[in-house]
Amino acid sequence: MRAELDRIDSDLQDLLVQRARVVEAVARSGKRAAWRPGREAEIIRRLLARHSGHLPPQTLYRIWRELLAGTTAMQGGFRVAVCERDPATGFVQLAREHFGALTPLRTHGGPAQAIGEVGAGIAAIAVLPMPSETESWWATLLHREDPRIHIAARLPFWATRPEGAPSVQALVVSPAAPDPSQQDRSLVGLELEQDISRDRLAAVFATAGLGQVAVWALRREPGGPLAQALVELDGHVTEDDPRLDRLTGLARRPAVLGGYAMPLGGPEA
Repeated sequence: MRAELDRIDSDLQDLLVQRARVVEAVARSGKRAAWRPGREAEIIRRLLARHSGHLPPQTLYRIWRELLAGTTAMQGGFRVAVCERDPATGFVQLAREHFGALTPLRTHGGPAQAIGEVGAGIAAIAVLPMPSETESWWATLLHREDPRIHIAARLPFWATRPEGAPSVQALVVSPAAPDPSQQDRSLVGLELEQDISRDRLAAVFATAGLGQVAVWALRREPGGPLAQALVELDGHVTEDDPRLDRLTGLARRPAVLGGYAMPLGGPEA
């Protein structure tokens, strides 16, 4: 039985080497950015759907997360910037869980520094706290154009949290827009009338045919003329979606700030 395990291990390694050669060919082809969170989500969902036997699904997930991290790094330098004001919050551990235990990683005391590393090309992605009225780094993406920074993933992707795993949630930003995974949410940023309510904002989206809406944040600057909102929409919405032009009461056209593949088990409300 030990000899059989050794043979299987060698076969597995041969297949991994073969897979790496295909990844190298993809990198040479000049295709889009190496990190594609939607494609990764599709791969993991498909593998888990066909999984059988007694090997725990989370073990399969962990193996493929490390594999995907390693093959992404093969296609170019991949460094992670993490906003972690307090080590006890677990953002670094969450980033390691998703992007690989040995992936180069730097921590920062605030979102602006982490986003700055992405904008400067020092880091490929940044892991940031979940947005809110007070955690307002998302508002800086409304006017950022050079380079454009997109919200591209939500962590943890393995939504069931075992004992000892970080319970914190985060968003990931990247210069590359998120790719669709067939099970997605989109995040839209808006500037609008100061006195608008969450209920009215949801009604504006419903009238435009944009379906179910979750208002993640609604910021009002004291004495300012406008409010800013971050809204979650069902599905993969892009900048050229004609429904965005039907929204009323806005200071300017809404900006699609990005989105994310739905975590396994779905994100908590």
